[in-house]
Amino acid sequence: MAYTDHRTLRRVLRREVAGTIGLLADEHDFRAMRRYDSFVFDDHTTYLKHMEAVLRTRALQGSHTTVALFDPEDYAEYCAETGLDPDSRTSRTRFTAALASTGPTVPYDGRPLADLLPTLVDEAVRHATWEYATTLLARLGTCASCGEDLGRAAFIRASHLLVRILDTAPSGERHLVCSVSGPPETLVAVLHADDIAGRMELDESEALEFTTVLAVGLATGSPGGLVMRTSEPGSPDRIHGWRLRAYGLEPLTAGEVFDAYCTDAESGDLISPESNVDYCEPPDLGEGPNPAHRH
Repeated sequence: MAYTDHRTLRRVLRREVAGTIGLLADEHDFRAMRRYDSFVFDDHTTYLKHMEAVLRTRALQGSHTTVALFDPEDYAEYCAETGLDPDSRTSRTRFTAALASTGPTVPYDGRPLADLLPTLVDEAVRHATWEYATTLLARLGTCASCGEDLGRAAFIRASHLLVRILDTAPSGERHLVCSVSGPPETLVAVLHADDIAGRMELDESEALEFTTVLAVGLATGSPGGLVMRTSEPGSPDRIHGWRLRAYGLEPLTAGEVFDAYCTDAESGDLISPESNVDYCEPPDLGEGPNPAHRH
């Protein structure tokens, strides 16, 4: 009887243990792991089928599981830095545990793996964009005249502008996109903000990433833009836009917003405007003169 009670208690405790599973999302990463003898799968489709079965079983048992992208190159670097044998299940487990605290993860919520994978990939892209943008800000160093941290100043400025945009925006759901051009590639960040009963609701991670990318554009003077789409039941969607300038935003006219949305970015050909959409000049942010960091 005591043995049975112990087994029951341990089963209850196992349900309270959160776990992380590292997932090889595409065929290329899967093939890279096949060089290790301890990795027993030889077909990516079969691997995903068994992975989904494991996730579903854990969910049925009441266990919480997060899913992380398993990158073979990052794994090899991790093993080299820690002195672990990469051809070992234990090493893969330790790397996956590290991903739980440092890398992008999504909770398994019962969705088919085919539906969960795009969300996981998007999360990884967001995380990589934020890390790269943060590195760019850190490399700016300090102002030669006053010693101010330029990256920090740009982030504070970006935070202020984002607050002003959200405070002056029409009511409803807001969808914001900020893009900053430059080598080696364009940085893009997305933010969703909902105005619910006069209370702003947004994802803190999204807000951090969005502000960091905006700060890069402000600090470097790189070509870029910010657009906001607001949606409210019973009314046309409204689209506003700004050009990024050194430490500031320049509002686009309604015509410029229309041209931007109704021109194919690659071919330059005109495309039909969306129905039930108003292209508008953005609200006044009340900024006055551009408070750029100048000496």
